[in-house]
Amino acid sequence: MTRATDLLERARPVHRRVLDRLAALPWIGPAVVLVIAALTRLIGLAYPPVLAFDETYYVKDAWTIWHLGYEGTWNQADVPKGYTDVNAAFQAGLVNFYSHQAQYVAHPPLGKWIIGFGELLAGGAQNPYGWRLSVAVVGILAVALVMVVAHRMFATTSVTVIAGGLFAIENQAITMSRIGLLDNMVMLFALAAFACVLEDRFWTERRLGEWLMRRRRGIGDWGPAFLWRPWLIAAGVAFGLCCGVKWSGLYFIAAFGLYVVGTEVLLRRRAGVRFWLPAGLLKQGPVTAILLLVPALGTYLATWTGWFVTTGGWNREGGQDGTRLTGVLAWLPAPLKNLWDWHHDIYIFHTTLDSPHAYAAPAIGWPIIARPTSIFYDGDIKGCPWAGQCVSAITDLPNPLIWYAGWAAAVYLVVRFVRHREWQAALILMGFVAGYLPWLLYPKRTMFFFYTIAFEPYLLLALAATIGLMLVRPPALDGPDELAAAEAAYGLRVRRRIVVGFLAVAVLLSIFYLPLSTGIPTPQWFWQIHMWSRSWI
Repeated sequence: MTRATDLLERARPVHRRVLDRLAALPWIGPAVVLVIAALTRLIGLAYPPVLAFDETYYVKDAWTIWHLGYEGTWNQADVPKGYTDVNAAFQAGLVNFYSHQAQYVAHPPLGKWIIGFGELLAGGAQNPYGWRLSVAVVGILAVALVMVVAHRMFATTSVTVIAGGLFAIENQAITMSRIGLLDNMVMLFALAAFACVLEDRFWTERRLGEWLMRRRRGIGDWGPAFLWRPWLIAAGVAFGLCCGVKWSGLYFIAAFGLYVVGTEVLLRRRAGVRFWLPAGLLKQGPVTAILLLVPALGTYLATWTGWFVTTGGWNREGGQDGTRLTGVLAWLPAPLKNLWDWHHDIYIFHTTLDSPHAYAAPAIGWPIIARPTSIFYDGDIKGCPWAGQCVSAITDLPNPLIWYAGWAAAVYLVVRFVRHREWQAALILMGFVAGYLPWLLYPKRTMFFFYTIAFEPYLLLALAATIGLMLVRPPALDGPDELAAAEAAYGLRVRRRIVVGFLAVAVLLSIFYLPLSTGIPTPQWFWQIHMWSRSWI
């Protein structure tokens, strides 16, 4: 380094030199994000030491499924002496008075296997930390995967870190990573499938390009049909895992399956294939369906392994409200027929579920946070360090700024897709199509706001992409027109300040709402100032 260069380097502001050095180490930002995600999800995970909301089902089912291979029953008659009910005894550490009698459940078993694995790692279901450990790890992995996806889509460190950072601090994401429910796992497996669909797009583009380079006598009328697509097969496996947690994974298979087929059609059109539409639908389409759906179905059935290899599971031996397959499907083995009977009952349950609930939240109100779910509330905390009455509350309230900005960004991506046909916008928006729109078809069904965690990654990807566009260096900065360059520089400075201000306020709001994400005891008045709407209480 010359003396003049050295003097110039020293004259630069210290913060700029630090930022430039950090930029040379692109792993620093993602690493810091993951540390934040881990801290917000793992510290104090054992609180509350009671079963919160639907943990009363999944945590106990998870313990029995690891011991029986299926969900066992917890009978009031078997409650140990000195305890009033099943939950009281379970929370006190008495976790082995379950019955071998099968319990009817309305969701597939994979999510409960995952929760139960955390219980085993924590030394048993008597440890509340174990109730939530696997879910917390799933939440941390989701933050990492969002950054991987963002980097693959936009190849920009700032967008990668912003997407992951927003997910790491977003309050609903924190809450849903600290409660033993199933929805975080739906989110992770759907996001994994999204990542595989993204890689399949890159893979298919490369293979089609190679095919075109090898052609010497014209492209032909129909183009190729790719029989080997490993990333699409991997997507099918991920979709099968998603459905193995909750059936809402079917919506993601349908939405991203349509995206894959649409992409194949457009790739052939761009390549100059004469019959690009029938080629994509009729030649490649059936192959795509097999590569995607067969692994998905096989993986889904594999999640029922515990039920298959034992004989005590619900309807395992038939005769429990079954309709038994007949006709052309009569050849199926008895276990598959019995499983179909059970699935028929589960379908009836989900499509007719309309029982009233104090925190039911129709999907039409999700964008405005019309009715978040109160997961835990204790209005009389003993030994509270604050003066007056103290409360401990856990509510799946998202960070309002991030949430509303994310929906605005999604609308903006719709506009950009209509105007510019950007494939990144289309792929992100399909996450909304899969995670949100189907719920609008069931306005009377009982549903909850925390279902939105399934599509929150796409909300944050939309927001990070929009912020990234604000930070793009204008071409005029490098042009010969000094006035245009000055105007562009000024506009870029303004946009950067807006982004910095937005992110700073987002961080402050996340800290402000952190007690409601984790159950930290607070004064009553402090809890009340978080309730910006009466419907949030």
